[in-house]
Amino acid sequence: MVKSDRLIVGVSGASGIVYGIRALAALRELGVESHMVASKAAEMTLHYETGESISEFRAGADHVYRMPDVGAAIASGSFQTRGMLIAPCSVRTMSEIASGVTSSLLTRAADVVLKERRRLVLMLRETPLHLGHLRTMTALTEMGAIICPPMPAFYARPVTIDDLVDQSVGRALDLFGLDWEATRRWGEDLEGGRRPAR
Repeated sequence: MVKSDRLIVGVSGASGIVYGIRALAALRELGVESHMVASKAAEMTLHYETGESISEFRAGADHVYRMPDVGAAIASGSFQTRGMLIAPCSVRTMSEIASGVTSSLLTRAADVVLKERRRLVLMLRETPLHLGHLRTMTALTEMGAIICPPMPAFYARPVTIDDLVDQSVGRALDLFGLDWEATRRWGEDLEGGRRPAR
């Protein structure tokens, strides 16, 4: 029986660490146990992009693992979860996962999720993309991963940056069957997207 109340959250050093921060907050609101591994570069990005301390960042997760700890629970297929969200995901992280040659707990955990046929969602942060990036995304998609770049959903009428971030995080969590209240849905929450009554 799968422990469906757990999700692994990987945080790479790509710009957009706020996606990882909000994903952890969303999981806490949903009562889903979070297991986080963040790269050293992610902690540098935290410093550049937010006013949050590393201790505050780590406190957002239920369980925190160190990158070199390849013997951690999340590195084993016997550790059952809904899967893994990498938010944000750098091209380097994506490429390492695609190769299957993993050098850290972040990419090892992702590799395990793929081999166990669980859901792996990558909130890839890069633009523009060259052919090598596109081929890597194709390879990962063929392996079962989902490439889910955080794209602004303007139909949701965002007013703040938080609105944009929360919509992207909410849509990524949808892929794990998690319905976060902050997600605005076309045809349901948005007046302009409702179909006329018959």
